[in-house]
Amino acid sequence: MKTWLEFSAALPADAQDALLVGRVQIAGFGPLLVQVTPEGVHDISGLAATCSELLELDELAGKLRAHRGPRIGATREVLANTAFDARDAARPWFLAPCDLQAIKAAGVTFVASMLERVIEEQARGDPARAESVRQEVVALIGEDLGAVTPGSPQAQQLKQLLQARGLWSQYLEVGIGPDAEIFTKSQPLSAVGTGAEIGLHPASEWNNPEPEIVLAVNSRGQVQGATLGNDVNLRDFEGRSALLLGKSKDDNASCAIGPFIRVFDERFGMDDVRRCDLALRVEGNEGFVMQGASSLSKISRDPLDLVAQAIGPVHQYPDGFVLFLGTMFAPIQDRRGPGLGFTHELGDLVTVASPLLGTLANRVNTSDRVAPWTYGVTALMRDLARR
Repeated sequence: MKTWLEFSAALPADAQDALLVGRVQIAGFGPLLVQVTPEGVHDISGLAATCSELLELDELAGKLRAHRGPRIGATREVLANTAFDARDAARPWFLAPCDLQAIKAAGVTFVASMLERVIEEQARGDPARAESVRQEVVALIGEDLGAVTPGSPQAQQLKQLLQARGLWSQYLEVGIGPDAEIFTKSQPLSAVGTGAEIGLHPASEWNNPEPEIVLAVNSRGQVQGATLGNDVNLRDFEGRSALLLGKSKDDNASCAIGPFIRVFDERFGMDDVRRCDLALRVEGNEGFVMQGASSLSKISRDPLDLVAQAIGPVHQYPDGFVLFLGTMFAPIQDRRGPGLGFTHELGDLVTVASPLLGTLANRVNTSDRVAPWTYGVTALMRDLARR
C-alpha cells in the first residue's frame, strides 16, 4: 500500500543540520526515545529514558551531537510504517515526540482567530449565523486590532468602548487584556503523532484544524525546542458555551503533535520560531481542498511571554510541558453550502507544515472510532522498570 506520509516533506528542509528528537514504538518494548536524521533513527535512551528527562539536560544540543546510540532502522522505513492504515505492529513506528510533559495551549493569540472566536460566541455555535454575525462585528470593531498591545492603556480604552456598545467578549478579554488564555489541551502521553488518525467528537457539526507551533519547555521554564501541532477544535461546542472548552478541546485523539522536536542550537532558536510560517492543507475524499497559513510574526504576545504566563511562582511543571502558541488561521471557506463556512468531513487528510520543522500529517475520524488511548503513565513506568 502506498503511504500518504511523504518522506520528502516529513523532515525539515535542512534536516542534515537539524537536531531532531522523537519517540518510536517498539513491539514488546514500549516507546523509545530516538534521534532522527534523514538516514536513520538512533536509540538515545542512554542519555535519558523519557523526553521529559532529556529536556532537563543542560547543553542539550552538545550532548545530542556527542551521543549516537544503536540504530533502530532507516528513517524512511519507520515513517512508512507510521501511517495508521499501513502499519505492521511488529516493526517500529513514530509516536508523538513528547511523553510525561503536561500539554498546554495558549488561546486567542492572533487577531484573526480572536475575531472568529467572538463570532462563534455571538453566533452561539450556529454556523449558519456566522457570516451575518461576522459582518456585524467587523463593521463595529474593524479587522485591524493588530496594533493593540495586550494589557496596554490603549487596550483598556478599547475595552471600555466595546463594553459601552455591548460587544465585549470573554475572547477579547484574553486577546487584548493583560492575562493570556492558557488551558490544558490534553493529558500527558495522550497526544497522537504524525500518521495517526485525529478525532472529532461525533456530535460536532462545526469544527476545524488549528495549525500551531508547539514549544518544548522543561521544568525550569527553559524552551529547549519546538515542533508542530494540530489543536483540533469544535467551533459549535465552544461557541455554545466557554464552559464546554474541555469537551471542545480534549477528546480522544484531538491533539496531534510532531513529527519531531527540533532542539535549539546555533542553527535554530527562538528567533527562528518567531519568524516561522505554517502552511495548512486539508484534502477531502470528495475533492475538496483548503489551504491556509499562519505566521508567528503576527502573534499578539511574544512566545516567551506566553511561557512566562504558563509557568512561574504560582504554577510549576516538574515534568515540563509543551505549549501550543495559538493560530491565526480562521477557516471560513464554504464546504457544505453557501454561508456555512468550513467543517471537517471524515477521511480528511490534514497537513501542517513548516520548512524548519517538517510536516505533521493526520487523517480525520470521530473520537469514538479512532484507536482508544490505553497507554498511560502506569504503562510507561512498567515498561521502563522492565527494561
